[in-house]
Amino acid sequence: MKARQKRLVLVGLALVGVAGATTLALSALQSNISYFFSPSQVMASEHPTDAVFRVGGLVVKDTLARQEDGLTVHFKVTDNAAVVPVSYTGILPDLFSEGQGVVAKGRIGTDGVFYAEEVLAKHDESYMPPEVADTLQTAHVDGIVEQTTGANTPRSATQ
Repeated sequence: MKARQKRLVLVGLALVGVAGATTLALSALQSNISYFFSPSQVMASEHPTDAVFRVGGLVVKDTLARQEDGLTVHFKVTDNAAVVPVSYTGILPDLFSEGQGVVAKGRIGTDGVFYAEEVLAKHDESYMPPEVADTLQTAHVDGIVEQTTGANTPRSATQ
């Protein structure tokens, strides 16, 4: 083989290697991606049925219930337009509380309950995940009336 042919073979092998590495990186990123959906979108079945995704909103007051095992909790998440029941087995973040912003990552079950693998809570008094703030603002601007339970008082999206 001539020197020119050797260079072309090396360039070709390098391109195949780069293409292979790019394919592996993109497939790894695709398998780890989880999209955000609001409770309204989840209740409208706009979420993937076979993939992990995130749902976020406010934890509805008086819906937090712990099971006897001490690790499993059930609560509801709202965007002031729809409510999604969530089940989580594990230790909740210290800042998790009713009426506060939360993002849960997991899958929706056939029974309509979102089974969370991970729950994230806000980290200080004024923080809310951007996706949750946008969803709550949209629900507020669209004039959607928030669902209230029991003695809860309506709460605006800007509080």
